[in-house]
Amino acid sequence: MTTISPFGTWCSPISAADIARGAKLVARAAVVGDEIWWSQSRPDEGGRITVMRSPADGSGATELLPAPWYARTRVHEYGGRPWIAIPEGDGHALIFANFADQRLYRLSPGASEPLALTPEPSQPAALRYAELTLSHDGREIWCVRESHTEDHEVRRAFVAVPLSGTGADSDESAIRVLGTDTRFLASPRISPDGSRLAWIGWDHPNMPWDGTLLRVAEIDEDGVLGKPTTLLGGAEESVMQPEWVDETTLYAVSDRSGWWNLYRVGTEDSAGAPQPLCPRAEEFGTPPWVLGWNDYVVLRDGRVVTAHGVGSQSLGVLDSATGELTDLDLPYTAWFSLATDGVVVASTAAGPTTPTRVLRLDTATGALDVVAESVDPASLPDAGYLPNPEPAVFNGPDGREVHALVYPPNNRDFAAPEGELPPYVVHVHGGPTAHATMTFSLDIAYLTSRGIGVLDVNYGGSTGYGREYRNRLRGQWGVVDVEDSVAAVTGLAATGRADRSRLAISGGSAGGWTTLAALVGTDVFTCGTSLFGVSDLSLLATSTHDFESRYLDSLIGPLPEARQTYDDRAPVNRVDDLSCPVLLLQGEDDPVVPPSQSEKFAAALADKDIPYAFLLFAGEQHGFRKAENQITALEAELSFYGQVFGFVPGEVPVIALKTGRDPETGRPFVTRQ
Repeated sequence: MTTISPFGTWCSPISAADIARGAKLVARAAVVGDEIWWSQSRPDEGGRITVMRSPADGSGATELLPAPWYARTRVHEYGGRPWIAIPEGDGHALIFANFADQRLYRLSPGASEPLALTPEPSQPAALRYAELTLSHDGREIWCVRESHTEDHEVRRAFVAVPLSGTGADSDESAIRVLGTDTRFLASPRISPDGSRLAWIGWDHPNMPWDGTLLRVAEIDEDGVLGKPTTLLGGAEESVMQPEWVDETTLYAVSDRSGWWNLYRVGTEDSAGAPQPLCPRAEEFGTPPWVLGWNDYVVLRDGRVVTAHGVGSQSLGVLDSATGELTDLDLPYTAWFSLATDGVVVASTAAGPTTPTRVLRLDTATGALDVVAESVDPASLPDAGYLPNPEPAVFNGPDGREVHALVYPPNNRDFAAPEGELPPYVVHVHGGPTAHATMTFSLDIAYLTSRGIGVLDVNYGGSTGYGREYRNRLRGQWGVVDVEDSVAAVTGLAATGRADRSRLAISGGSAGGWTTLAALVGTDVFTCGTSLFGVSDLSLLATSTHDFESRYLDSLIGPLPEARQTYDDRAPVNRVDDLSCPVLLLQGEDDPVVPPSQSEKFAAALADKDIPYAFLLFAGEQHGFRKAENQITALEAELSFYGQVFGFVPGEVPVIALKTGRDPETGRPFVTRQ
């Protein structure tokens, strides 16, 4: 029987503990001989990331990297693929960056302990390595090294690390420098004959989705790079993901047409202009926030397997000679980096009702195998408790389109009283150069199964809709993103699907900025949740990490010229315009958005006597990886919405909303986790 109960009070079988301990990150799949290897998180081990291996049929998965080893690189702070497999004897060795010290290690088949390959830096994590590539002669790992000095200078270079381990006990000069170029380096690719290196580079103030260069240089007999030549790119062209096709030809993704499309690029003077392989008003690439990502791979027979689409993605096989693209009939709408041995393709992917999976695609036979699951199928909630997402387009200011995903409340056991409209939480993705995908999410189901709708907004500035849509946010961060979020949720309410008086907004990182900016700049929302969000632009400009230290030049404007705009838009300076409760969730060790951002906003709330809760998570960085902290954050948010929207979610602890300052310390109230 269906129980009639107000929205928000529905009983759900999906608990925060189920989400934190039941769902594990699976990523960065690779084809290694007859096996598939991939990264997998251990939430119950403090979020440690290990490397798993499995036969082709997905049976008998085993862990390659035991505790306490943790495969994660901190280059650019966001990292990327932290390991590769290399042939050794009759099997393969694992080369990985260890999170604790950021050194490279080699784990040989049958070895009980990894062998260090790089020296211990003079200060913790001062030398970091990413984009690991096996040299042409098989004796070195070529990669990007990021060096942090005591005076906070950051430098990057391509280096060669001996696989013998001879560089581990010496100073950093034991690691051979191949060459340096632009401030940022990515995607080193050695030509098939070993004579040249291609890569992607860019400089401040550009971000890699704004303007990059595809560079190539000869490798001399000493293994050092010669003078580089630019093949593609510029200040207003984003190029990424080069791959050699033969000794004189590369493929690469470029947005020179307004869309990230695939191009054939010749390296000889007579090569002529780059040629599009499949020109379409679609994206064949995604924003390169992390290193070692591939949206396409080249097969041994010359075909290309590529993810592509507008908003969501399909996986297709491209005949590079004819430009014919044939999509595979698969139930996935997001693909997370591809890898291949020339025939077999490995990837992770997810769909609207399908959690992220590790997949193995045999392009010779068409067979598709599920190798691993992020969620145990036996523990998946019944479909009757999961939302049915719907893509939607709303009208923004000046008639511009605003793309969003609607997740209505859904619970097979409950219905709301006749005439009652559901509360909605607007979810704002981070980045802001990123996008929300229509994929399975237990976090969203946690709310929708309790009678709270979720609206995921791809505001102007989001990727997936071409460069023009992405560029809407230039100089307009805190304006366009807020306007589009408001337009989407008020448009939904205008159709009679959401309660206009019970709207919340929530987001992490850059999404936290939009959340706070919307709360101080509009009267649409009755509360908001900021997860490690930005509140003070001037503070961010001076305290964030090198990769994003000039990001605000394009989002707001360069300093000092735009100083007044920084001050005018910062939510921390506009709390006088705020009157609703706020929940702040922050990692204490966050290097991207430091805790000072949340602390300053909490102080501003305290001084205005606005109800708030400020939770500070020890040992967490940019995002929460420990299971116990994930549980606390989810339950705190639900309790917060219940108090504001007028219902009591009985199965979670009540989070105490405070006003003013702690009388003992004189500082804002903070709950340390």
